[in-house]
Amino acid sequence: MVCFHLCSCVAFFLCVALFFFLSCFGFLGFSMSIYDVTSRSIYLRWSKFSGASSYRVTATAVNSVGHSLLAYFSDGTLKSTLTSLIPNTVYAIQAEAIDTNGITLAETQTVQSTAPDVPVIDQAYSKLSNSITVEWRAVPGATSYLLAAQDGDSCIETVVTKSPGTVMGLEPATCYRITIRSVNAGGKSRPSPSRKTTTVLSAPVLSASSPSCDSIAVSWKAVYMAVGFSVSLMRSDGLGRMLKQNTTNTSFVFSNLDPGTLYTIKAYAWNANGLPGDDFTYNQRTIPSLQCGSEYSVSVTAHNDAGSSNPTDAVSLKTIPCAPGNISIKDDEHGNLLVSWSRVNFGHYYVVFVKSDDGLEVYCNTSHTQCHFQSDCGFTYFVSVFAYNSAGQSPLGDVFNYTTAPCCPSNFRAVPVSSDTVEVSWAPVRGAEMYETKAASGRGTVLCNDTATACTLSALRCNTRYNVTVYSFSEARGSNTSCASKYVATAPCSPEIKNISKEALSVISVHWQSNNEEATYIVTARGEAGLWHCTSSGNSCTLINLPCGSAFSVSVIARSSAGQSLPSYSVPLETAPCCPNNLTLTQVTQSVTNVTWSAGMGAHTYATTLESPKGQARCHTLQNYCLLGCITCGTNYTVSLKAISETGLTSHCTYQGYSSSACCPSGVKLYRLGNNGIRVYWRASEETISYTTDLRGSKGNFTCSPRSGLSYCDITEIPCGDVYTAVVSPAMDKRLKLTFCPKKIYSVTCSGSSVGMVIYRGKSSAEHV
Repeated sequence: MVCFHLCSCVAFFLCVALFFFLSCFGFLGFSMSIYDVTSRSIYLRWSKFSGASSYRVTATAVNSVGHSLLAYFSDGTLKSTLTSLIPNTVYAIQAEAIDTNGITLAETQTVQSTAPDVPVIDQAYSKLSNSITVEWRAVPGATSYLLAAQDGDSCIETVVTKSPGTVMGLEPATCYRITIRSVNAGGKSRPSPSRKTTTVLSAPVLSASSPSCDSIAVSWKAVYMAVGFSVSLMRSDGLGRMLKQNTTNTSFVFSNLDPGTLYTIKAYAWNANGLPGDDFTYNQRTIPSLQCGSEYSVSVTAHNDAGSSNPTDAVSLKTIPCAPGNISIKDDEHGNLLVSWSRVNFGHYYVVFVKSDDGLEVYCNTSHTQCHFQSDCGFTYFVSVFAYNSAGQSPLGDVFNYTTAPCCPSNFRAVPVSSDTVEVSWAPVRGAEMYETKAASGRGTVLCNDTATACTLSALRCNTRYNVTVYSFSEARGSNTSCASKYVATAPCSPEIKNISKEALSVISVHWQSNNEEATYIVTARGEAGLWHCTSSGNSCTLINLPCGSAFSVSVIARSSAGQSLPSYSVPLETAPCCPNNLTLTQVTQSVTNVTWSAGMGAHTYATTLESPKGQARCHTLQNYCLLGCITCGTNYTVSLKAISETGLTSHCTYQGYSSSACCPSGVKLYRLGNNGIRVYWRASEETISYTTDLRGSKGNFTCSPRSGLSYCDITEIPCGDVYTAVVSPAMDKRLKLTFCPKKIYSVTCSGSSVGMVIYRGKSSAEHV
């Protein structure tokens, strides 16, 4: 059977600052907890994080250079054990949730110390029938040790601070398996290799009587596993010699004793191996002829057959004092027992014997009627008082037992678990049969009663400082009300987001109700684009560099030295769509321009506008292109575009201006010029525009570009007897030519070897291609 024990854990203050520094960079919704610790292992679990395909756990020794562990786990694994650690060492532990691309989605940290190394038992032995004493070598870093004695389904544990240690409350003549664990703030080690030890026999319970003034008869009941008994008797004042008898019977009679004398009788049993058990002490006086505490006048008269002589002069005789009465026992404020009693006749001085339930006996010799004894909590003390004078020791009076108040749990650990829950644990203490945990604040008190050494205080108020006390209780003395307390603050209350406002294109301000003292607030915007954070100690904070065209879920948590609140309710946030990176304008005809653009993240529709003093062209479309008509040739336009989301969020995008091409000329005609020349004539739209003329036929292509201001162009040496397509268009960049100006077809006949007639054949059918 496994012995379970909730050990007392002392918070390791050297690591607290590191813990909160690391935890400030954790991610909401992802947490990790420690549920067991041994010398070389830490058992931990973490919460499932949405979108994670694996988890990575790293443990780094804080004060040991180069000792670090790294482990990976699948998304189905939510707990693990870190092994091969160093005993009594503080580790910084980080858990990360990782997606399929190896990107860390969330992380959380904690700090945990391993337990000390496993101790080794040097020896274990029993001197009393209800206890076993264990000796071991000290383990570095151990603040206490947990001794356990196991017999079948029964397991008894006790906490001690050093070797040797004693396990109490055992059964006599019983074989126990003894183990020991070392304990520190991090936890407790595995049990040591066990030692089997048998408790000694219980003491025979004596009863005695004095059938005559010179004899005492002693009897007792049989003792389990005993094969013999030893009974000894001697005067309580130490005079004379000791009488001792070994026997296998359960009774014996001592004879030839002094009358009226108090004798101390001791008996013990031994087992088959000859090992003695507990002894039992009993005081018995032979049948006195005088009364205690009395003064007699003694004279002697001689007698013979003739008669009696005169009595001698009387001599005064004082008997032994009677047993003191009115014995009272009190605890004083300094942890002492005050034993007091009434004076007795002829009592010259008094001796008080105090024996504790662990077998230790002390005494006090005084001429006064009270004695002080140092006492410990959780012990039962047996008190007897004797009076003495020159005649000897008083008879044994009543034997009083007194139980001190149970010990207070020391160094108990109170850990805030959430905004409304605190877990309290402590080590078992001597004399305690039940514990009461009390958490008090200005608004009320929460109580928890249990026989276990741990308690969970729930239904607490968030962001509240509680005075936590653990009281011990016993049937004999009730509750120990002198136990020290400590203050514990619950984690902050959850914030409430009031509104979200847009400050700039990628700047969002989040406002919340600040309902905590000395708390830091962390705002997180979570979306497919990633995580964005901002931190504030007030009631608002600004998220910057948010990507356009993205959807987020925004929440706020509060952090303080007491822990972390639950997150606020999430509020959806959508940023305005992204402006297209590229926008291109291509003139299709003299009055139509095609506008194309790249897709903008988050945009659902687009509104494109070309605007000039001469007019405006606009279109609204689901596509990423648009044909804009009614364009005026030779005009400068301002180009703008609106990217609009499904919910109506709009981004205003501006681009480089656009100039439409110059207007095509009108009235294009061809005339014969000399024998082999052609003149192309037109009416210019503007006098300052330069034009280019193209003639294309099967026998050759011809181009001419007159200087600015001319409205004709001459082409010489043109072959006759061919059909030519003539196009006059405004001069453009050499790399570009307008394709939408009208094309006219002319036949050039031959007159001999010279140009004959020039005949107009109409417009080209490819004019609008």
